[in-house]
Amino acid sequence: MAKLPQSCGAATAVGDLGPWGRGAGSIKRRGQRSCWEPGLGALCLWGEEQRLHPTRGCALQADMELDVQRAKELIEQKLAEEEEEEKEKGQERVRKSSVDLRREIIDVGSIQRLIELRKQRRQRREERAATPEPPPPPESLEIEGPVEPETFLRAAVQGKMHIIEKFLADGGSPNTCDEFHRTALHRSSLEGHTDILQKLLDRGATVDFKDRLDCTAVHWACRGGHLEAVKLLQDCGADLNVKDKEGDTALHDATRLSRYKIIKMLLLHGADMMAKNQAGKTPMDLVQQWQVDTRQALETKEQPQDGMEVPA
Repeated sequence: MAKLPQSCGAATAVGDLGPWGRGAGSIKRRGQRSCWEPGLGALCLWGEEQRLHPTRGCALQADMELDVQRAKELIEQKLAEEEEEEKEKGQERVRKSSVDLRREIIDVGSIQRLIELRKQRRQRREERAATPEPPPPPESLEIEGPVEPETFLRAAVQGKMHIIEKFLADGGSPNTCDEFHRTALHRSSLEGHTDILQKLLDRGATVDFKDRLDCTAVHWACRGGHLEAVKLLQDCGADLNVKDKEGDTALHDATRLSRYKIIKMLLLHGADMMAKNQAGKTPMDLVQQWQVDTRQALETKEQPQDGMEVPA
């Protein structure tokens, strides 16, 4: 039997001529089948390598075992990394769940707090509604020092009699006017403060005082629609047919603004229906013009639009 090198203990020599051998030197690896066993039609490369180069075959076997060991280590390392990654993911899920839970708790608490605040606010509103606020303290009627003309004219609009009285008591003129020559009589006529009108007239106010547009207190009373103010001015001698710079009388203004009761009162006290303004229009012309405009507006409203039928 052929001898094998001592460095290779993994192979065993077979007889010179085995049943299916190829003569002396044929090598069979321990634990493996013969290269020429029945059913194997080709030469076993590993066995051939062992037969031709016994030392190289052992080196290849050692390299293979090293590769296998290295592969095992890589697999174990990969498994350990995956396990560590799974642990980290699990911890991250736990942390995220904890954060979400805290947020939910905070949100629920915020909603409850908001509900409580709204309830308190609604309760305060109900309490304020149940308890009416006390009326503001009355304005002091005592005036310290003299009343300025601007304050006097403003009081005629606001109806503050005590300021009017203080101004007149201090020697102020009832015909005090502003830069547009409008007196307290003009202003109180527009607002309908008959008590102030009476006070001013009693203290000598000029009833037909004209402003820069030549308007009198009667014009302003008609524009404001205050019948009682017009009556008071007429009773105090106001000229009902005086014209402003546009030639309009008080009747023109009353007609233009459709002040029916004032128109009737002016006509009863001698207002001229045929007085013409600078445009050549009388109060009657204004009435007719107003009627024409109204009729045209109504006719236009009643006319069907193009392509539309009038409903039956």
